[in-house]
Amino acid sequence: MSTKKQLPKITARKQVAKSGLFTIEQIDLSFSNGESREYERIPSKGSGAVMIVPMLDDKTMLLVREYCAGTHSYELGFPKGLIDPGEAPSTAANRELKEEIGYGAENLTFLHHVATAPAFFDAQMTIFLGEKLYPEKLEGDEPEELEVVPWRLADYQQLLAASDFNEARSIAALLLVKDHLRGI
Repeated sequence: MSTKKQLPKITARKQVAKSGLFTIEQIDLSFSNGESREYERIPSKGSGAVMIVPMLDDKTMLLVREYCAGTHSYELGFPKGLIDPGEAPSTAANRELKEEIGYGAENLTFLHHVATAPAFFDAQMTIFLGEKLYPEKLEGDEPEELEVVPWRLADYQQLLAASDFNEARSIAALLLVKDHLRGI
């Protein structure tokens, strides 16, 4: 059990770098015990993101293989994308499915909110399970067609061992789905 701690007071804030992708902000903090520190962080400028584990049937997940500039490689993961301003997370999830794999989902089940490196980023991702898929394709913003890869859920350990399946959010989503479906 954790105790509720008093948040430090932000005493100053300034932008120290900016690119087309993100801004780096310096914040000066004063803690309740009298200590002061400077931190740098990347504040979110959007509405968050979604990731969806789409189930083609009760035994088969659909993943995508797409180019990732950060690692300059093709990586295997679950469909994902940003939430547009004013868009509900579930609406964004269904839109991303249609753009990335050519299916919508009749059923979207919220699984969890996750953060990546919250010491430095305030971005949040909402993970959904997508079931009862139906064919529908929307134009996406990807520079090339994504490869859709069916994978049997029962073979999840082979997926975890795959050299191109290593994104932490996709691994978390896989394990959340395994736990969720085991409980049904």
